[in-house]
Amino acid sequence: MVVRDPISAPDAEGRPRRATRRFPLFTRDTARPEGGGRAAPGDAPAPARQWPMLAVLAVVGLGLLLTALDAFRLGTLLVGAALLTGAVLRWLLPGVGMLAVRSRFTDIVTYGLLGGTIVLLALMAQPKPWLEIPFLGDVLHFTIRQ
Repeated sequence: MVVRDPISAPDAEGRPRRATRRFPLFTRDTARPEGGGRAAPGDAPAPARQWPMLAVLAVVGLGLLLTALDAFRLGTLLVGAALLTGAVLRWLLPGVGMLAVRSRFTDIVTYGLLGGTIVLLALMAQPKPWLEIPFLGDVLHFTIRQ
């Protein structure tokens, strides 16, 4: 056997063992994210195995279509709601397929913050905002005037 680096040095049974606690300079593969397995059994067709990701993408696509058709506020609300739904699915389901990109915590925080921010901005969009937060309006006007 050829020893390429201290990580792959084989033990007495021929299995790779860690000779050091240091991380290798070059990673040869990546670990699947927690929850990154199939969302449906392996004998299900490919789209059914990835239903969480496809559901989120379908709602985002509908939101983008509505935005393109001049329903800006409703379209962006749908995009934000889709990301928030992705965060909830990532939290509740043990396997979400390709919706799992990073660790469960990081995915939930990322999807939640992005979705919440998009929803908040859609609600505050001009003209005639559905939500007015005076503090944020003052910050925006201060930065534009300066």
